[in-house]
Amino acid sequence: MPKTLILIFHPDFTHSRANRALADAASQLANTEIFDVQSAYPDNRIDVDAEVQRLLGADRIVFQFPIQWYAAPPILQAWQNAVLTRMYYLNYESEGRLLEGKPLQVAVTAGNTPSAYTARGTNLLPLREILTPLRVTAHRCGLLWTEPFIVYEAMKAPDATLRQAGQAYAQWLSHESTQLLQYATI
Repeated sequence: MPKTLILIFHPDFTHSRANRALADAASQLANTEIFDVQSAYPDNRIDVDAEVQRLLGADRIVFQFPIQWYAAPPILQAWQNAVLTRMYYLNYESEGRLLEGKPLQVAVTAGNTPSAYTARGTNLLPLREILTPLRVTAHRCGLLWTEPFIVYEAMKAPDATLRQAGQAYAQWLSHESTQLLQYATI
């Protein structure tokens, strides 16, 4: 079974209900490593050597985070700037090239409703389009992009709904194909 690396980019994962529910469900899966990037690097001083080794040891990479103001939390951008710049611009042959062909999956929690992410909604664009910068990053790095897993109304969801979302997430993660996955929403 391939090794899955879930990198959690959450500004306050300890107090998160939705992202915690997803991570708790994912932690039950075999050969899955979950790493809370923000708590490991609260000062944004990322241990690039450790992160490169973590990525190279994975068969599949998952970025998990809450969407905030149409973007991932700042720690994800800091992580990309440090880790991917080194792997793909400074050490491509010895690091970046070794990551190519691996799937990059994204799991996102959003506070608003699915209808808010439409042309007539509050947010104008579908969440899938808001995630385009990550899709472009995957393309640039030679990673296989899969459709994102999205949990809407995450802040308001009752615990039972979040547990269901976690179960759906674990099922989504269990899909071993590197082809495009179905668009998963909760």
